[in-house]
Amino acid sequence: MGMPSWMWMAVGVFVLAGLVKGVVGLGLPTVAMGLLALRMPPAEAAALLVMPSLVTNLWQMRPFSTLGPALRRIGTMQIGICVGTGVGAALLGAPAGAWAGVALGVALVVYAAWTLAGAQWQVPPQHEGWLGPLVGSVTGFITSATGVFVIPAVPYLQALNLSRDLLIQTMGLCFSVSTLALAAGLAWNGSFSVGDVGRSAVLLVPALVGMQIGTWLRQRLSPLWFKRCLMVGLLLLGVSMVVR
Repeated sequence: MGMPSWMWMAVGVFVLAGLVKGVVGLGLPTVAMGLLALRMPPAEAAALLVMPSLVTNLWQMRPFSTLGPALRRIGTMQIGICVGTGVGAALLGAPAGAWAGVALGVALVVYAAWTLAGAQWQVPPQHEGWLGPLVGSVTGFITSATGVFVIPAVPYLQALNLSRDLLIQTMGLCFSVSTLALAAGLAWNGSFSVGDVGRSAVLLVPALVGMQIGTWLRQRLSPLWFKRCLMVGLLLLGVSMVVR
């Protein structure tokens, strides 16, 4: 018996999402959720995202020997992500229904517009103590509603003036924590099962293939123009989801 048609579609989506992550260092959950939600309920799409997202983000956290300083700087933000996701899961349930599609569409539009505008937020070091947990909590709440965990976490991390390597590593850390928190929230609401783990694990393979292709492309293409094209696509996708 062959794979169902939605599974073939999911394989293609995760190759594309992995490719995007390989080129620009982020975007796997954003691309995957945006495209999968065209074919299936957001909660199902979020469940398929867990294993590919977690493994690729753990890979992005390397080298683990330098993780200590990153944890000391954004540790409270990770606590905020867990708390915000838990509160969102309790209040909103798993992403479902028309409101979840609209929320995801809005998140895509905001993220794409922010990136295309080249907006640069600056966070003075003395404000990191209270702003980190707040940003983490808001990110967690949005994650529980949409399955996407880039807003406002990524703009905040970019505002800390981290080195390029440390920025990539801290994004991997935040995305890993967000993925685990999302999986826990889905399981709490009965939207993540043993079968979902298996299907999600199968989709890890195309995600890794795409990520390898993206890494190869990154050495040959202009990441700036690739990212601009990607963001225009996400912007249009988000608008179409809101309008629908």
